[in-house]
Amino acid sequence: MKHTSTNELQRSTCLRFDAEYCEASPGMKVGISANVRAGALPVNGLRHAPTDDTTGWYIWAGEDLSEAPDFFLPLHVGHLDEWCPQVTKYLGLPPGWRFLIAGDYEDVWYDESLLHVS
Repeated sequence: MKHTSTNELQRSTCLRFDAEYCEASPGMKVGISANVRAGALPVNGLRHAPTDDTTGWYIWAGEDLSEAPDFFLPLHVGHLDEWCPQVTKYLGLPPGWRFLIAGDYEDVWYDESLLHVS
């Protein structure tokens, strides 16, 4: 997928949920669990505030979020299409947003508590 069309898709998703667009450029990183690439469901995502080279996005699959220190792997946004292309459209949502998808099921919501992490 080209960056321009990805950008438009992300902006469209933000409009759909009345959220401000916050770019997650291809050179920045997300934290992602290995089971996402394996195709486990549901796929969950949440966005904290970005840092220097990270988007603030954490993406995992399954019902539970592991506390293991190596659960999340760093992955550049530009490689997400190889792992889980269906999450790309959500990456323009700003910090504080979450999603849960599984097949045709989609739940997207704002969670203010994500902005207050110490």
